[in-house]
Amino acid sequence: MDEDALSHILKAAGDTTRRKILTLLVQEGALRVTALAAHFDMSLNSVSKHIKVLEEAGLVTRRTLGREHYIAAELEPLRLTESWFAQLKSIWELRLAALDNLLVSKDERDD
Repeated sequence: MDEDALSHILKAAGDTTRRKILTLLVQEGALRVTALAAHFDMSLNSVSKHIKVLEEAGLVTRRTLGREHYIAAELEPLRLTESWFAQLKSIWELRLAALDNLLVSKDERDD
């Protein structure tokens, strides 16, 4: 697992505004930066900074047509987070199974 990439993804997705940007892009498809900015009560420059963080994490791509910049969601990097969460889940499932076995064997001894 690429720990650096995972850290960038989690950091980027850890901010509410960036999650809202990703959600909008998934719901509506590629949008111009100015159209994205219209959804937020902040300057275009601030929205652009959030987009830059998402770009660095690989969660969005930018396509330039003339003077217009279109931003699109790129969800493939989220597979890293899915994999990491799956590992965590499997660890917990093993621990819970071990606890269940312990409790069952204790009950059987008490009978």
